[in-house]
Amino acid sequence: MSENSQTSNAPATNRLAGETSPYLLQHKSNPVDWYPWGEEAFARAQADDKPILLSIGYAACHWCHVMAHESFEDEQIAALMNELFVCIKVDREERPDVDALYMTALQSMGQQGGWPLTMFLTPDGKPFLGGTYFPPTPRYGAPAFPDVLRTISRLYADERDKIVGNVAAIADALKNRSQIPPKQNAGLAAIAQLDGLAQDALGMMDMEHGGTHGAPKFPQPSLLAFLWRAALRTHNTELARAVTLSLTQMCQGGIYDHLGGGFARYSTDPYWLAPHFEKMLYDNAQLIELLALVWTRTGDALYAQRIRETIEWSLRELATSDGAFAGTLDADSEGEEGRFYVWSEDEIDRVLGVDAPRFKQVYDVRPAGNWEGHTILNRSKNLALGDSEQEMVLAVARAKLLDERAKRVRPALDDKILADWNGLMIAALAYAASLFDEPHWLAAAQRAYNFVVTHMQALVKDETRLRHSWRDGVALDRDVVDDYAQMIRAALALHQATGEGRYLADAMAWDEICDKHFWDAESGGYFLSADDATDLVARTRTAYDNATPSGNGTMVENLARLFYLTGDETYRKKAETIVDIFTRQSPDQYVNMPGVLNGFELLSLAVQIVVIGPSKASGDDPARADLVRTAIGAGLPNLVLTQIGSDAVLPAGHAAHGKTMVSGAATAYVCIGQTCGLPVTNAATLKEQLAAL
Repeated sequence: MSENSQTSNAPATNRLAGETSPYLLQHKSNPVDWYPWGEEAFARAQADDKPILLSIGYAACHWCHVMAHESFEDEQIAALMNELFVCIKVDREERPDVDALYMTALQSMGQQGGWPLTMFLTPDGKPFLGGTYFPPTPRYGAPAFPDVLRTISRLYADERDKIVGNVAAIADALKNRSQIPPKQNAGLAAIAQLDGLAQDALGMMDMEHGGTHGAPKFPQPSLLAFLWRAALRTHNTELARAVTLSLTQMCQGGIYDHLGGGFARYSTDPYWLAPHFEKMLYDNAQLIELLALVWTRTGDALYAQRIRETIEWSLRELATSDGAFAGTLDADSEGEEGRFYVWSEDEIDRVLGVDAPRFKQVYDVRPAGNWEGHTILNRSKNLALGDSEQEMVLAVARAKLLDERAKRVRPALDDKILADWNGLMIAALAYAASLFDEPHWLAAAQRAYNFVVTHMQALVKDETRLRHSWRDGVALDRDVVDDYAQMIRAALALHQATGEGRYLADAMAWDEICDKHFWDAESGGYFLSADDATDLVARTRTAYDNATPSGNGTMVENLARLFYLTGDETYRKKAETIVDIFTRQSPDQYVNMPGVLNGFELLSLAVQIVVIGPSKASGDDPARADLVRTAIGAGLPNLVLTQIGSDAVLPAGHAAHGKTMVSGAATAYVCIGQTCGLPVTNAATLKEQLAAL
């Protein structure tokens, strides 16, 4: 029994009972003597000369739940873990720096990464072996977890030299991965290279079902945004179709919640039918923004509907009473994956009555189900929306089923607030609000932004630093570069949507923190963890986009925007440095960093639009508001919009420095590079100019 166990008539708890992370609290009653990540665990391992068993997961992770039920709740397996190891449990969402370090270590061993991540460390935290999910008995081609525990403990006790060799090899691999390689090629220097890369990437795309070939299928919004940008540049219809097909299949597939709104994490099959049912803030934020960008050119009613539904779902189910957004909804409920979301034909018939036959035909409801004896609602065989009358009938049916579903036990909500994920949603809401003229979406973005600024910043040695995670009034004493990257991007999105100078000022201040604590002054680029993070054996650095965009890729875009907004060459040079150092490797790796590629395009092909109005806010002047709406609605991925009052002065290095209103009316200037066109005071004329671009 752990030191934190309760009285005999209360459930036993371990050290995780004192944590705030919902994922860690899920494990507080395990018979495993879990430690949270920290000095106490490492001191215990060193004192007892025991290896560390590090288990990393997250609350919405289905296979994390499986391993917990099978092994961590099993008294005999837990006793073995406690006897042979010091056991540490980490929430990967709360400590992305810890997760990135040991995931990189696992991959350096030649293994496929995933969660739960199970790593074995020396008492000082150096990795020597690892894996992901281990079953309690041999199956899926994996050894039994108890056998793994005994083998590794024996190896540590009797063959320490092998451990030392593994530690050294992995340390070298981590060091090599974090270093910037010598320049092996010309890198990324011309837009034509992006066109070629996009054409090559078409070979990865499934042109029948959308997404990349095979299974599982992930949304990959950064990659799709890269292809969409290339389609607009080159007028390549196949590139455009790769994007629209993927989005349409996602919007109509089982990965989308057709009753409540919102997208699940990924599909386990090639057809977008069966997800693991977890819903993540970051996926939905990125898909809202991508759908909105593509909608500006296609006008697809399906995309507009999914944008509205997903935003309303986010506001209804993820927005907290404080105004920020919670992170995830679980995959499981009542101990069963997807139980909250799936249906039987009998349930559909009972709820819908005479309307059931048409609904069942459209939403793939079968007597035997379409997934493990149940039905996942989807419209994959009916991709096109019906006429307004048909869609209204279906909407009524969906509302009835949603009311019925509300009676079920809901999946658990991980309600911790993460700065970087909130930044993604803030930016998406600000953009969508401008396109669809929805002030309450913009207000929601501003509420979330204000929460982060107010509750997730702390004074550290006379400087204000972001905090990565917040829950129950407690902010984690940690920041990562992704927090700054996404909150800078959110600030710039709000600056574009509102014209308020405070957002630009915040972005510039956060960039200074990035420079001071994350920038590699020797080689360039940003480390994930700060220079004053003392509990990691190495600092990782990457530009690869995964489920969330990389901090380095996002910062290329941010720095490009700051350069154009301020005219300060320092921002441009830093952006160019990031592009240079991460494109020194083989060009076949470039597709893994679409954020860097998209940022490079913005840096090279920005379209600056300056709107000068007689008032400080566009909402106070209809003509100015029309010009702003027209600029944002043009669907230009490389738009850099500045809106100012007539009494404001643009920085000296800005392309439109010195430009003024014409005849006292709101006026727009379109600038390419350092050259601005003639003033425009009419939204229709501005639309024509932008269409010509």
